[in-house]
This record gives sequence, C-alpha cells and structure tokens, in this order.
Amino acid sequence: MKIERTKNATRNIMVNGMSQMMSLLIPFIMRSIILNFLGIEYLGLGGLFKSILSILNLAELGVGSAMVFSMYKPIAEDDTETICALMKLYRKFYRLIGLFILTVGLLLTPFLPNLINGEVTADVNLYVIYFMNLGNTVLTYWLFAYKNNLLCAHQRVDVSGKITMLIRLAEYLLKILVLVLFRNYYAYLVVQTISQVAINIFIALRVQKLYPAYSPRGELPKEKVHGIATRVRDLFTSNFSYVISNSADTLVVSSFLGLTVLAIYQNYYYITSSLKTMIEVIVGACIAGIGNSLVTESAEKNYKDFKKMTILFGWLMSVSSSMLLCMYQPFMHIWMGEARMLEFGYVICFVIYFCSIGMNKLTGMFKDAAGIWKIDKWRPLTAALVNLALNLTTVNWIGLYGVLLSTVIATVFIEIPWGLHNLFKAVFPHEHLWKYVRMFCGIVVIEIICCAVSWFACSFIHLGVWPTLIINAGISFVIPNIIFFAVFGRNEMFKESVAQIKRVVLRRK
Repeated sequence: MKIERTKNATRNIMVNGMSQMMSLLIPFIMRSIILNFLGIEYLGLGGLFKSILSILNLAELGVGSAMVFSMYKPIAEDDTETICALMKLYRKFYRLIGLFILTVGLLLTPFLPNLINGEVTADVNLYVIYFMNLGNTVLTYWLFAYKNNLLCAHQRVDVSGKITMLIRLAEYLLKILVLVLFRNYYAYLVVQTISQVAINIFIALRVQKLYPAYSPRGELPKEKVHGIATRVRDLFTSNFSYVISNSADTLVVSSFLGLTVLAIYQNYYYITSSLKTMIEVIVGACIAGIGNSLVTESAEKNYKDFKKMTILFGWLMSVSSSMLLCMYQPFMHIWMGEARMLEFGYVICFVIYFCSIGMNKLTGMFKDAAGIWKIDKWRPLTAALVNLALNLTTVNWIGLYGVLLSTVIATVFIEIPWGLHNLFKAVFPHEHLWKYVRMFCGIVVIEIICCAVSWFACSFIHLGVWPTLIINAGISFVIPNIIFFAVFGRNEMFKESVAQIKRVVLRRK
C-alpha cells in the first residue's frame, strides 16, 4: 500500500499543532476553575492519582510503539493476513495490560492513605475517587484501544486527533458546567470517563470504515512474537525514566508534604511543563531532518551541525530561562494569588530544572535521530533510579528543594554527560568530545549570566503586578538577546544556525 507521506505529514502537523495548543490552554483553565469552585486539595488529589496511574501504565510502555513498528512492513506489502494476526495479538496484549493495571491498582488500595500526608477533604471519599480514576484507565485498554495503532502505522493520526479534540472540547465544557453549577467532583470524573469511552468507540468505528479488510484474526509465527516482545522490552527500559521522573516526584511530595503543597508545586510545574512541550515541538520537527543528514552526510559535517544546534539551544534556553525567572512570581500572583505562591528560591530551582531538561533534550534529539537506543538504554534508567533515591533521601531534609534538585542532579551529572559520551562514541568523532564539552559549558555559563543580569535589571521594577509582569517580560527578553548577540554575533556557526533550523523544519521527504 502506498502512503502519501507528505500529505499525511502536513495533516498530522496541523492537527498536532492544534492539539498542543488545546492541551496547554484548557488544562490551565480547568485548574483555575477547580481551585475556585472546589479547593486546592482537589488539584493535589487529581495530580496524585494521575501519577499513580502513570506508573501503572508502565505496563504499556513500548507495546504501542512495537505495534506500529511491526505493521510498517506488512502495510507496505499489502499483507492483510499478517496485519490481522498482529491486531489479534495486540488486542490480547491490551486486554492483559488492562487486567494487570486493574489487579495492581486494586492491590494498592489499602496503601492509599500512606501516599497522602495529612487529611483528605471531607467532601469526597478517597477510595471512590481512586476507583473511578482506575476504571477510566482500564477502560482505555479494554475498549478497542488496539485499533488506534492502525492509524499510527498508516500515518493517519490526524483522524484520531480530530476525534479526540472534538470530544475533549465537549468534555471540558461539560466539566466546567458541572463544577460551576453543582461543584461535584464525582460528576466531574463521570464526564471524564464517558469522554474516554466515546473517544475509543468513535476511533474504532472510524478505523473500521477506513480499513474494513482488517479484523483481529489468525496467528503469527513464534519468531515474530519473540521479536515484538524484544522490542517491547528495550522500549520499556528506555521510557521507564520518563514515567519515574514525572510521577515519582508527585508521589514523594504527596506522601511527605501533603496535598496542598503538591497542588502548589504542580501549579509551578505546569508552567515549566508547558515550556518543555514547546521545546518538544521543535525537537519533533527537527528529528527527521537530522536523521536524514546523519545517514547522508559525513561525521564531520554532522558534528558541525550538532555544534550549530547547541548554540541555537543555548540561545533558546537563555531567553526562555531569563523570562521564566523574571515572570514566574508576578504571573503566579495573578493566577493563584499570593497565598499560594512559593518562595523565590523555589523559582530558581524550577528555572535550573527547566534549563537542564532543555539542554538534555538536545542530546536526546540527536540520539533519537541516530537510533542508538540499544547502547543508550541504561542511561535514562540509571538517572531515574538515582532521581528516585535522592528524592526519598532529601525530602525529609530540605523538603521541596530536595525533590527539584534531585531531578537536576540526575540530569546534569548522569543524563547529559552519559548522553554526550554515547553520541561521541557512536555518531560523532570521539576526538572532538572534550572540545565540545568546553563549548557546552561555555554556553551554560552564558545562560547563567543572561538570567542573572535579567533578574538584576528586573529587581528595580516595583509597580503593580500587571505592569511588573509586562515590563519584566520585555526586559528578560531583550537582555539575553543582547548578551547572546554580543558573544556570538560574529560567529559563523551562530549565523548559520538559524538557516540550519529552517532547512530542517522545512525539509520535505
């Protein structure tokens, strides 16, 4: 079967862009409404259960990607029988995953109170809310979830994206009505479950209409099943760190510091996470072009491009980190109120966290483009375990600072150095490693200078909250650009980096 790659890619980019905008804006509105109509404990409770279920979803990590990868060849060869056999296998996998999540989720029930420091709001039953969230997750696997992978394999995620966006939009509107009119968290969760069921069913119906020849039937040879299982295992270890880094922090904060602190922490984290999402959009746009260059150009040429991208990321991090440092507190004052703000020391930690994660995305982008997952699989796993160990060790000592700094330490001292070692071992000339490290460290120093000078300039602004936010935004945008252009303005790689990113983003297959 011939797939219209350019046409499908354009569709996917448009739908994904709209989806990203909605996923950033709507949850921001929902958090504000929950805070005002239910209370801050509900924000913490929702974040806690989301993290618990994210960890249980480790059972799925790798299965979906392995499914899609296994379908590429039979789709290209119009091998309907193999596709149908794969669908039958994947339906079985997803049923088992759903059963596993349900079983482990029920076994965790007696330990729920131990995951919360302090009392839960008396308006709700902790166990009922947990079971409703658990049931919602299980249903996502049991209701035709395997069919969505056909769309991914055919490069038609725009189909599922449109359905999901429309239903989610209706879901959010209903949730807002429920909260404003009834202030009932149970009804809020019921709407959420109905929405997820509707998404699965409508996607399944659409897949059946697009690909009527495919149905779950037949059996695969044992060697193919073994190959799929191997890929699932490798992808599991690769993705484990992502879940631990994003979920373990939440569990630790809830268990040791309570739901109120967790909700405030997640409000700050939501801003950082939104900026991370924007960086991931840039990374996603670049990977395909970088991958093409890695297989068609010389190692020296690719190393030069890597340095250009490093300068570009340094520029991006300098501007965004400076703006984050100077705008965080005025924005949180407007959004959540002064009583729900953290000390400025935490803001510094969040900025360091954001900057370290952002620079780590640079090495991750080239790693994914080069496809060196096998030699890289122990790096994220090691970093995740160190992060978790440091969380548990430091949270009783320095509280929330320990949770934030644990991630920074694992990223700066494990993820980034190890990632660079792997890149210069498998992709770039190894003799350039230390020269690049000096350049990398120099850019980090410039980022620190940009943040420090911007903050110093903004410290003289003492107006109302809105004027302060606007003036700080302008100062923290202009100053890092001036500094960066002063340092790199005459650098040929800096001049070429903007052209480089344009070529990568606009590249057509």
